[in-house]
Amino acid sequence: MRRGPWLLLALLLPWPLPALASCRTALALGLDVSGSVDAGEYRQQLDGLAAALDNPQVRDALRQIPSAPVRLMVYEWAGPTDQRILAPWSEIAGDPDIDALRDRLRGKVQQRRSPSTALGSAMAFGAATLAKQDCWRRVLDLSGDGIQNAGPHPRTVGMADITVNALVIGPDAAERAVRNGSLSDLTAYFRAYVLRGADAFVEPAAGFGSYEAAMVRKLLHELEGTPLALNAPDRAGTLQ
Repeated sequence: MRRGPWLLLALLLPWPLPALASCRTALALGLDVSGSVDAGEYRQQLDGLAAALDNPQVRDALRQIPSAPVRLMVYEWAGPTDQRILAPWSEIAGDPDIDALRDRLRGKVQQRRSPSTALGSAMAFGAATLAKQDCWRRVLDLSGDGIQNAGPHPRTVGMADITVNALVIGPDAAERAVRNGSLSDLTAYFRAYVLRGADAFVEPAAGFGSYEAAMVRKLLHELEGTPLALNAPDRAGTLQ
C-alpha cells in the first residue's frame, strides 16, 4: 500500500531521529455528545471510532515510524463546560496500545450532558491539551452534527500551531425529511469557522451510520495522506 509523507520524511532524516521529535503527530479526537445525539448515535460514534482503529490500513498507518510514534487522546463535548476525557494521551507503539484504546472506547457509557452545542469550547479544550504535546505536528480532529449555539464562537478561539480538521455528520436519507439543514450546509459552516491550518479538511458522513467509514478515511488522510476511497463523499459535502 502507499506510504505517506511521514514515512518519507523519516527516511530522509538522519537516523535515529533527533530527540526533539518525540512523536510525529499528536492527535486529539473530540466527539459530539450534545442534545442532538441520542443513545444509539452515541454508540455509533464510539464503536465506529473503535472499529476504525481496528482497520488494518489505519493500524498500519499508526505503526509506520516506531521511533516517532503517534500519540492519541479522545474526549467528548457538548455544552460550554461539558468536556470529558474518554481516553487520556497514550503513545501508540504497537498493536497492544491500539487494542487497549479500542477496548476502552467500547467500554464507555453515555452520561447526561447539556443539550447545547459549544463548538468553540470544544476547540479550546482540545487546544489546551494539545499544547502540552511535543510532536512534529499537533492535530485536533473534531466530530460534530450541528452548528455552535452556546459558548464562544469557533472563529474567536485561538489555535496557534494546531491543525483543526472536522468530521461532519449530516442527515442520512431517512432523516432529511425531519431534520433541518443539509450535509453540504453543515460542511460549509465547519469549513468557514472551525478549520485551522493550510492542510485542514472536512470529512463528511451522511448520517451516524456512515461514521465508521468516514473516520477510517479521515484517520488515513491525517496519518499518511492516503487518498479518499472511491465513491466516498467528497470534501465539499457532495455525495457521489
